[in-house]
Formats: sequence, C-alpha cells, structure tokens
Amino acid sequence: MHIDILTLFPRVFEGPFDESIIRRARDRHLVGIAIHDLRDYTHDTHHTVDDYPYGGGAGMLLKPEPLFEAIEAITASPSLNREHESCWKILLTPQGRVFSQDVAQELAARSRLLMVCGHYEGVDERVREHMVDDEISIGDYVLSGGEFAAMVLVDAIVRLLPDALGSEDANKEDSHIWGMLEYPQYTRPRVYQGWEVPSVLISGNHAEIAKWRREQALKRTQQRRPDIAAKLQESQLNLPDSEEP
Repeated sequence: MHIDILTLFPRVFEGPFDESIIRRARDRHLVGIAIHDLRDYTHDTHHTVDDYPYGGGAGMLLKPEPLFEAIEAITASPSLNREHESCWKILLTPQGRVFSQDVAQELAARSRLLMVCGHYEGVDERVREHMVDDEISIGDYVLSGGEFAAMVLVDAIVRLLPDALGSEDANKEDSHIWGMLEYPQYTRPRVYQGWEVPSVLISGNHAEIAKWRREQALKRTQQRRPDIAAKLQESQLNLPDSEEP
C-alpha cells in the first residue's frame, strides 16, 4: 500500500510515523507514506493557500487552485513503481462519514490512498465536488486541522495490513473487530495487592476461557457502549432462520 498526505504542516507527521507499528511497516516495505506540502503548489511570493469566503463570514477557506494542482500532480505520479495504480482520494472533514473499524478495513483493501487535510474553515466546495472520492470524519468534535485525523486513519489502516503486526492473529480480537469491545485481560502476577486473576483464565480449559471472554466482552459492550450492543442485537435478530444467533 502507498499513502499520500497533502497538508499545510508536513513536520507534524515526523514523530508519529517514525515509531512503533507504522515505522516497522515502512521499514518492511508493507506501506509507503509520502507527505506533500500544499504550499509547494502555489505560485505567488507569499505561497498563499487561503482566502476569505464569498458572502462573508468568519475564518478563511483553502483556495481551489493549489488543491486542484496538488491532487492532480500527486495522483498522476506513480508510487511504488506502479504507474497505473488507482488512487482513492479522501478529504478529512467534520462533514464526512464517521470513521470506524469497518471503514478502516475497507480502506486497507485499497492499494493507494491520498488524504487531504482540511484546515481553517474548510475548503472551497469545488474541491469537495470534483476532486475527492470520499469524505471522512473521526468524530463529532473540532480539531485544528485534518493532520491529526490523518494520523488516526493511517494507524488504524496500517495495523490491518498483512504482516504489519508480525502475526496474522494479532488483531483478530481487538475491540470492534467482532462488533464488541474487548474482554478484560490480565498478566502476571496472579495476585496483586489482594486482587486476583479470575480463576477461569488459569484453569487450562480453553472452551471455558473462550466462553468467559465472550460473555465479558458482551457485558462490557452493553455497559459502556449500549449503542453498539443495540446494533449487535439487531443484527442477530435479522439473521436467517437457518442460522444460530
């Protein structure tokens, strides 16, 4: 996979993408990440990327000219030596569809992504209408810009790539993978400050352990995320009669 990121602040990405799973995936050539400075696609002395909105209002908008030129140039250039690779273009914006594990899996199946980081009060609507394939939000709150949203997407996507975690089973029981939160987990020591690990986990009975984990995952989901539990219950009720819920 190759990921391009178009931003006003390239240095923001220097730390997060040089550590942990993302760094290992890059070192092993499982993913290539290229950061592009939007100001490199301006042609005036001051490298202007924004302007006042027509009709008035607070704040500034990213201008269409540098965005159009940047997106066209980035998507036209080959990545990872594949000249005809299709690029899925994403605008990171509060108005987009909400990011989720399902969306992460959908994007991880693509070979090339371009993430456009919104900033200020947003982008000229013509960019939204004519230059991107997708719009994504990471939640109902306000960020300074799309850079932090891009980091979230990259981290969630890269960990789903084959071999990125070093084991194909490493992420199979993560929260949200099976539509529930993850069950409680424990490690040594068996007793700490009087609190003991549940006996079932040291019983050696794998069937009982699996049953306990599923029950705990469902209980935790119902307590902490009733919205997810309701969706899970609805999906089970809608199963065909021939299938067990």
